[in-house]
Amino acid sequence: MSEQRRVRTGAGIPPATDRVRVRRLPERGRYDRATIDAVLDAALIGHVGYVVDGQPFVTPTAVWRSGDRLYWHGSSASRMLRATQDAGTVCVTATLVDGLVLARSGFNHSMNYRSVMVLGRAALVTGDDGRLEALRSFVEHLFPGRWAQLRAPTRLELKATTILWTSLDEASVKVRTGGPHDDPGDESWPVWVGIVPIGRHVGSAVPDPGLVADLVAGLAGPVISAWLDQPGTWTDGGAGVAAGEPGP
Repeated sequence: MSEQRRVRTGAGIPPATDRVRVRRLPERGRYDRATIDAVLDAALIGHVGYVVDGQPFVTPTAVWRSGDRLYWHGSSASRMLRATQDAGTVCVTATLVDGLVLARSGFNHSMNYRSVMVLGRAALVTGDDGRLEALRSFVEHLFPGRWAQLRAPTRLELKATTILWTSLDEASVKVRTGGPHDDPGDESWPVWVGIVPIGRHVGSAVPDPGLVADLVAGLAGPVISAWLDQPGTWTDGGAGVAAGEPGP
């Protein structure tokens, strides 16, 4: 593929390094921070890849972005956190599935998705102020407006929590949108084809049985509404963008 074609389909932003360049269907690669941030801000779970004594591990965990950093956290006793801190280098991914793509052959079935990959070095968040700010941004990522309503973390809770971060300097997104791409000659095969959208659904909040009566209505509604309004949520299964992209 020509350099001109790659830059045009990558929104004009080249990859930060060759390590994060999308090689398979490179026209699906995106390297701009707006696209990277939108996927990370909509994601709830990421996967942290690391190596211990030559053995690769990939651990699912909650991830969140604040500014130019991607964070994850857990118990100070966590092997994953100790290993990633000691090893230094990590690969963190987060994926949003926007739709199932049904074609006229099994080979050409696919999914519409947005997937971020971040390469970097794991760094420890130190100091009470730094940990408090990181935890605040984590709670606000999941429950916008919630932090101000909560009891402040205790020193014991802070001590029991390890928070790591890596820079977003080396990251890329791969995006698949549009309908199926059937082989020539398959157009008349008598089977349904199209896109089944997959979106985020939030059910009705269920109050804790111990909640006092005047708090039952509480903040659940505004918090959930704010969560649904976060950027990056698609409702059309990725059908409306770049429908001419090649390949399954």
